[in-house]
Amino acid sequence: MATDARTESRTVGPVALPSAERFRPLLGLVVPSALVVVWHLLVASGTIAAYQLPTPVRVGETLYGLAASGELWGHVAITLQRVIFGAGLGIAVGTVLGTATGLSRTASDLLDPLLQSLKNIPSLAWVPLFLLWFGIGESAKVLLIAVGAFFPVYLNLSTGIAAVDEELLEVAEVYDLGRVESLRRVVFPAALPSLLVGIRGGVGLAWMFVVAAELIAASQGVGFLLSDGRTLARPDIIVASILLFAFLGNCSDVAVKEVRDRVVGR
Repeated sequence: MATDARTESRTVGPVALPSAERFRPLLGLVVPSALVVVWHLLVASGTIAAYQLPTPVRVGETLYGLAASGELWGHVAITLQRVIFGAGLGIAVGTVLGTATGLSRTASDLLDPLLQSLKNIPSLAWVPLFLLWFGIGESAKVLLIAVGAFFPVYLNLSTGIAAVDEELLEVAEVYDLGRVESLRRVVFPAALPSLLVGIRGGVGLAWMFVVAAELIAASQGVGFLLSDGRTLARPDIIVASILLFAFLGNCSDVAVKEVRDRVVGR
């Protein structure tokens, strides 16, 4: 009996608290939640007029109504399709040109000044030209998004390849690796973190450029929904569309970040 009592005294005790690390992902919700509370209080108190900024409840009701009718899913699906195709194209071209300018000083001297200049052109400035060249179809929208995704990938990869440690290149020469093998086994692995950072930035800019693509000459998409809310003087639709862009863009950013962390072992 004494032994049983000693055993019970060891097993019965304070319950271990869960590790704080388990709740760390929830920290990202603290500030948005606080902003929603402040938003509600400002509108409810009359500090901001409801016709200028609807309450969070009103925006939630609008989103629910759009979702229940099925209209929301059609807009979200077409916008996701445009971002996926446009970002994929921009990432592919950025990878090719970033590799070329990172490896070759001559290619960098030829291409980089032009690309650096084009990088500074605002997204809306491309719209009239793309509409003139490609019409109002999907091609213009996808290519405009591709332009946004291209530059971060190109800049990061070109810089990453150019900054590869000379000692790594010397090791490749010692082992008599060919040019293709050196690229595959030395250069690209060393520049991979830079490429992934560029992809993350490119996907983010793709969401910014899709707004420009859909605000003009579009009949579907979250950007069209935003424009429609402006036309109808519906601030609840405008705010709901903005929040949708924020949510979808954040989801894609989290996905790319997760891939980056897994690949580079962070």
